[in-house]
Amino acid sequence: MLHLEHLNLVVNDIPKSLAFYQAAFPHWGVRGGGEGAWHGKPRTWVHFGDDYQYLSLNNNGEGQNRDLKGHQVGLSHFAFVTSDISGVVERLAEAGFKVDKDGAEDDYRKNVYYLDPDGYEVEFVEYYSDLPSLRNRYS
Repeated sequence: MLHLEHLNLVVNDIPKSLAFYQAAFPHWGVRGGGEGAWHGKPRTWVHFGDDYQYLSLNNNGEGQNRDLKGHQVGLSHFAFVTSDISGVVERLAEAGFKVDKDGAEDDYRKNVYYLDPDGYEVEFVEYYSDLPSLRNRYS
């Protein structure tokens, strides 16, 4: 079996990034962190997650994230499955983050997209069925 363990994200400001992800994942915490260098440039890093999955946030990013409306090679978005999408939306709103766009209307799932403080598009999805044929419709 394989599963995704972590995403390693370069960010501008770790505390601003943590504010977003802590609101989305109140059950996660800072697992560890430190300072180092990446190809000669100093950076601070934090691992934020649980015992099985985490986000590696690394500061000292330069420039802006890719234009999500453009066609540049790079990350488009990443997604997390939740059993309570209303709770995620509520917590993020309380922390000052607004939904960037809603997903397509579907009887078997609801999804929303946010832009985190560094311009990464993050999707949250709640499935209303355990049947793959309904969850994964492409019509």
